[in-house]
Amino acid sequence: MTERKPPGVPFESWVDKQIHDAQGRGEFDGLTGAGKPLPQDVYATYDELWWVKRKMVREGLALLPPALALRKEAEDALAAALAAPSERIARKIITEVNVKIRDMMFKPPPGPPLGKKPYDVEEVVREWQRRRTTRET
Repeated sequence: MTERKPPGVPFESWVDKQIHDAQGRGEFDGLTGAGKPLPQDVYATYDELWWVKRKMVREGLALLPPALALRKEAEDALAAALAAPSERIARKIITEVNVKIRDMMFKPPPGPPLGKKPYDVEEVVREWQRRRTTRET
C-alpha cells in the first residue's frame, strides 16, 4: 500500500518522489512496450473510450445489445443442437434457448427487436435425426 502524502508537501513533488523511488527499485524494468512510443491511430479522431475498446479487442470481448446477443446465442444453440451427440442433449439445448427467447419476447429489452421466435423442438430433433442417419449411411 502506498504511503499517505505528508501535509505541506505539494502533490506534484510527492508523486514525482514516488515515481523516482519506484524507478530506483526497478519496478518499471521489463514492462511490455518499455522504451517504445504509445501506439496511436494516426488518422483516428479522439475517442475517450479508446482504452475500453482496446481492452475488449485484446480480451476477445464483444458488447452487443441484449436482443442481438440472444439472436447470436440462438443461432449458436441451433448449430450446437444439430451437432449434438444425442437427442436428449439436442432437446435440452433447444429447450434452454427457447426459455430465453420467450422471456425476451414478453419482456422486450431496450434496443433493436429480437426478430426470433422459439424453435420447434420436434422439428429440430427431426433434422438432427435426419443428419445423423445421413452421416451414418
